[in-house]
Amino acid sequence: MSTMKAAVFVKPGRIEIQERPIPEIGPTDALMRVTTTTICGTDVHILKGEYPVEPGRIVGHEPVGVIEKLGAAVTGYEVGQRVIAGAITPCGQCHACLEGISAQCGGKAMGGWKLGNTIDGCQAEYVRIPDARANLTLIPDGLSDEQVLMCPDIMSTGFGGAESGHVRIGDTVAVFAQGPIGLCATAGAKLMGATRIMVVDSVPERLEMSRHLGADITINFREEDPVEAILRHTDGKGVDVAIEALGLQETFESCLRILKPGGTLSSLGVYSGKLSMPLEAIAAGLGDHHIVTTLCPGGKERMRRLMEVVASHRVDLTRMVTHHFRLDQIEEAYELFSNQRDGVLKVAIKP
Repeated sequence: MSTMKAAVFVKPGRIEIQERPIPEIGPTDALMRVTTTTICGTDVHILKGEYPVEPGRIVGHEPVGVIEKLGAAVTGYEVGQRVIAGAITPCGQCHACLEGISAQCGGKAMGGWKLGNTIDGCQAEYVRIPDARANLTLIPDGLSDEQVLMCPDIMSTGFGGAESGHVRIGDTVAVFAQGPIGLCATAGAKLMGATRIMVVDSVPERLEMSRHLGADITINFREEDPVEAILRHTDGKGVDVAIEALGLQETFESCLRILKPGGTLSSLGVYSGKLSMPLEAIAAGLGDHHIVTTLCPGGKERMRRLMEVVASHRVDLTRMVTHHFRLDQIEEAYELFSNQRDGVLKVAIKP
C-alpha cells in the first residue's frame, strides 16, 4: 500500500507527522496532490483541545494542489489540473445546500466543514475531496499557489463577515482584531463600499497590514480604549457595521457598544464560552440591532468568485504569507503560529 506523510492530531497538545495510507476515493470523489496548504486558527483550537476531533484525524482544511485521480462519476475535470477546494465542502444536493446555506450542509451546524474535522484533512501530501464536482475549482492561469492560498478559508470567511453584515456604499465599519480573518474582513468591507473603516488590534505589523488592505483609522487597544475612540471618531453616533473577528466576550461586547441604533454586529469569532449581552450595550433589546454569524462559505462557485477578485488585482493577500515551511517541519510551524511569534500572519506549508 502506498503511503504519504500527514499531520495527525494525536491528543490535545500534540500534532505530529506520521506515515499514512494515500486515501482511497469513491465515484464522486477526487484525489488531490497537495502543493501548498496552511495552518488556520481553528487548527490551533484543535491542537489545544478546545475543539474536539477524534485522535488520529489528519488535520487541515485549506488545500491548493493538482488533481491526481478522479472518481468514475466526476466529469468536467482532468488529471493534472491545478485546483483549490474550499475549507467548506458541501454536497450541493441537500436541503441546506439548495437553500443557499451550504456551510450548514446536511442540516447540521457546521455540517459543511468536513476536511480536518469529520474526515481527513489536507496537511498531507494527498487529500480526498468529497463531492468533487461541487467543490473543485480550477486555478486561473497565471496565479500562483500563494496568490490563491487564502481563498479556501480566511478570505471567504472575512469577506463573508462583510457580506453578512450587509456593508453598503458609504458605510462606517469597525473591525475588532486584525488577525488573518479580521484583515480579510477589512479588505471585504472596502470592496463592499465602506468609506470609513476603523480597525482594532495591538500588533504594529497587523495594523500596518490593515492599512494596506483598506483601513482608514487604526486603533491600538493598548494605547487607548477602542470603544471610546470609535465613538469619538463617529461623533457619538456609532458605526453601521461592527465585525467581531476574535471570539472573545470583551470584543463581542465592544462591538455592541459601538453600534448605532439599527446597526449590525457581524460575528466571525469562534467562541469557547458563554456570551452575555449587558443591558445598556444592547439597549435593553430595543435598539433594532442585528446580530449575524457566518461560517466560511464554500463550494466551487464561491472559490471561483474569490479567485476572480485575486486575478483582477482588487486585493493582494500574498503579503499575509509571512513564513514558509516544509510539511515535515509542521510541528515547528504550529509552535510559531500558535504562539504568534516573529510577526507571523500566515504560513505556507509545502508538502
